[in-house]
Amino acid sequence: MKFNAIVLLSLLLLTVTAIHAQKKVWNGKSATVVLTYDDAINAHLDNVIPALDSLNLNATFYIIGSSPVTNNRMKEWRAAAGHGHELGNHSLCHPCDGSLPGRSFVTPDTDLSKYTVSRAVKEIKLNNTLLSAIDGKTSRTFAYPCGDRRIGNTYFYNELTNDFSGARGVTGAMNSIDSVKLDNINSYSINGQNSDYMISLVDNAIKTNSLLVFLFHGVGGGHSLNVDLHEHSKLLHYLSKREKEVWITTMDDASRFVRKYKGMK
Repeated sequence: MKFNAIVLLSLLLLTVTAIHAQKKVWNGKSATVVLTYDDAINAHLDNVIPALDSLNLNATFYIIGSSPVTNNRMKEWRAAAGHGHELGNHSLCHPCDGSLPGRSFVTPDTDLSKYTVSRAVKEIKLNNTLLSAIDGKTSRTFAYPCGDRRIGNTYFYNELTNDFSGARGVTGAMNSIDSVKLDNINSYSINGQNSDYMISLVDNAIKTNSLLVFLFHGVGGGHSLNVDLHEHSKLLHYLSKREKEVWITTMDDASRFVRKYKGMK
């Protein structure tokens, strides 16, 4: 009886240890949260980066190479990269599929449905060259403009897998480390939701040991898709308080961590 009790106790301890290890799978923490900001707009430099830096939080900013804000404020983007933020690739000209419903904003010059795959790939690679000239880095992630992944029936990112550690999509979901798809990483698009909603996502990520990616555009203005500055601030402060449980990092660092976990090069 004593022997059986010892065996049972040992099995219980092993089970508890395994569960505990699973919960801390994200760089020693229960969950990962990545804050991403699309389109290289003034609000990111004016509102977001100072708020992040004040709390020592890092984020990913998806840069459109042809944006005037990229050109006019290049020194500030370089400084942001120096502070640990990722300058991600959001393409050179932000082409979207104009053949889809609700795409009246797409111009003939930036209609992805009129692109060839080689043109799309070439422009994205050119944007990588520009970003490397700004931040001196060779590892970064890509974000699909408008979430569009195909030209015709071809997934153009298939020709870019060696150029990026991962690619962020726009589907609202969170994933365990085993279920992350690095060619289409899920994210929650924020447009008008309050801090209670965003904080509930963080809490759920902790409970489920998940990767949670936020997708922002305007913060306190600057874009038709926007989040209130105060609500955004409350999210950042909540994340700062939960840093013992949440790994708050860039999309590139998170992607490279997943790659290493899965044994990918």
